[in-house]
Amino acid sequence: MITLQETPADQHLVEMHLNKEAWDRKPLLKAVYGHLYLLIGQQLSRVDGSTVELGSGIGAIKNYIPWCVTTDIFPNPWIDRRENAYALDFRDGTVSNLILFDVFHHLKYPGTALKEFKRVLAPGGRVLLMEPGMGLLGRVIYTLFHHEPLGLSRPISWLAPRGFDPERAGYYAAQGNASRVFVKREFSGELAAWRLIRVHAFADFAYVASGGFSKPQLYPSAFLPVIRRVENLFLRWPSLAATRLLVVLEKPLNEGKDGN
Repeated sequence: MITLQETPADQHLVEMHLNKEAWDRKPLLKAVYGHLYLLIGQQLSRVDGSTVELGSGIGAIKNYIPWCVTTDIFPNPWIDRRENAYALDFRDGTVSNLILFDVFHHLKYPGTALKEFKRVLAPGGRVLLMEPGMGLLGRVIYTLFHHEPLGLSRPISWLAPRGFDPERAGYYAAQGNASRVFVKREFSGELAAWRLIRVHAFADFAYVASGGFSKPQLYPSAFLPVIRRVENLFLRWPSLAATRLLVVLEKPLNEGKDGN
């Protein structure tokens, strides 16, 4: 068992190994994550290029999108290659999809990262984000049961300062950032160069009640279909019930492979 470290730079690696332990002992996690990856898979671009996940953690996406290239800032046996979201080692215009599952809210400078994403994407390529949803229920749950801050009133630094070194970026988390950027549209001008294909806030009671990676499971796996039916009843009220957010951004077809 790995214990939590005091050094912020180590926290991501520590959490990754703790999550791997939970994944191996909780079969329900595979089912609830399978549903979320299915939603992502339905939105993938079909243009030529690689499908890449940034911040793959334990590499679970391979169970659902097996051709996906897994990456993380730390090397591990289940990761295909080491990558940093601010300085990707992919050639211009060679990626069809960039998937970030619970990663966007760890990007302290989202505008700088999105600029890099656009560079590597082919025209028509997509960025697909799965993030915490900030409905009333989501805000309550993530405040009470998750250690990362929501950051709903904290200023967002869109661009990195001059001289920023991606390899020295420290640990950062603000779970509400995706909702602020894509639902509240706090940076609508900065996103004008993207096509916003989908912003879908929805209830994911199945994941919440599963206990996730760190909390006890609150229902038997056999109840999962029932919980899914209950979730569907709340689709009309995302501001109340949303605990998850799916965002799909697309690089316009009329942009060159270098993003210009």
